[in-house]
Amino acid sequence: MVAGRTAGGAADELTVGTARRWAMLAASTLAQGAAAVMIHGPAFLIPALHDREGLSLAQAGVVAAAPTVGVMLTLVLWGLVVDRRGERFVLLVGLGATAVVGAAATFVGSTMLLALTLLLAGAAAASTGSASGRVVVGWFPPERRGLAMGVRQMAQPAGVGIAAVSIAVVAERHGIAAALWVPTAAAALAALLVAAVVVDPPRPAPGTDRTPNPYRADSYLARIHGVSVLLVVPQFLVWTFAFAWLVQDRDWPAAAAGGLVAGAQVAGALGRIAAGWLSDVVGARLRPLRWVAVGAGVSMGVLGVAAGLDSAVAVPLVVLATVVTVADNGLAFTAVAERSGPSWSGRALGTQNTAQYLAASAVPPVAGAMVATWGYAAAFGLAALFPLLAAPLVPVRDERELT
Repeated sequence: MVAGRTAGGAADELTVGTARRWAMLAASTLAQGAAAVMIHGPAFLIPALHDREGLSLAQAGVVAAAPTVGVMLTLVLWGLVVDRRGERFVLLVGLGATAVVGAAATFVGSTMLLALTLLLAGAAAASTGSASGRVVVGWFPPERRGLAMGVRQMAQPAGVGIAAVSIAVVAERHGIAAALWVPTAAAALAALLVAAVVVDPPRPAPGTDRTPNPYRADSYLARIHGVSVLLVVPQFLVWTFAFAWLVQDRDWPAAAAGGLVAGAQVAGALGRIAAGWLSDVVGARLRPLRWVAVGAGVSMGVLGVAAGLDSAVAVPLVVLATVVTVADNGLAFTAVAERSGPSWSGRALGTQNTAQYLAASAVPPVAGAMVATWGYAAAFGLAALFPLLAAPLVPVRDERELT
């Protein structure tokens, strides 16, 4: 039960019980998952765009990347609104707009309009990035925050998995417009749950907080942003092209390929929870982040070799790479929120995600052109370089004790 609120409109921390906190975690997770279906779901339209609409892989990649561009353009703005208006307001407005624009996307009649509408849908879905993360950070203590954030971060690969088993199959059988009702319905459902259970966490009243700009203190946040940019390249490459690789290179039917990708995403979601739990156990976010970076580089490199040899082991390796390459997000996200504090975390998390999506938006078209020229194996292998470059840049020595 919630009895009171602070000056900032948040519930008094003492009046929110454990069950309500976990309910808000569930709502935040669903909100992020619905956003993931909208943002990453169009990647599973690539075969339909290529085969039915006659687009090249690079052109289809541009359409698939449109929501990511929308996210990139608005994340910091959403973070600023979160800092000023609160998490609940942003989640309700953003998810509602996502559902409305998603419905509009089902009626467009050209590829250009489809890309534009998907861009706007991604811009609306970006609202969940900072807001849902702040709900978790604000309501869970440090010793449980890694696990809780791991649960929330599982929403992204879970959302991709849902998109894989639904959007790809619906698009193949009923067309692109029908497939776009999947993310639209997910956003509407998430908005209803947020309205029912989410309350803004406690934060300083406006005008009372004098927290300095954390970016001026040192390079800690900037280095995490840079590391996350490098790590997002193999993650988005696998997310965007694993399905197309199975269908086009290995002649899998769409349903089977979607099922495998969905299973890999479920495993990746569980991997994020495990990474968060591990960070609570070791009392640090960045040491596990470095371990994940090394693992991502190795798994992508081996996948590239196996795919080049057309080895059967390449299929389980793409599952392994999917799991490893998504494990870093929750660790970096939590580290940024903890260092920046409640007055700056909206903008800091917006910057974190903007940097990631800036790189991610380039992955589908660039990788699509690379695949068309050199093949999937070369794209997988080259992606291994990015996490290997990231590992030594993780600011492990500058991390503070969890508080």
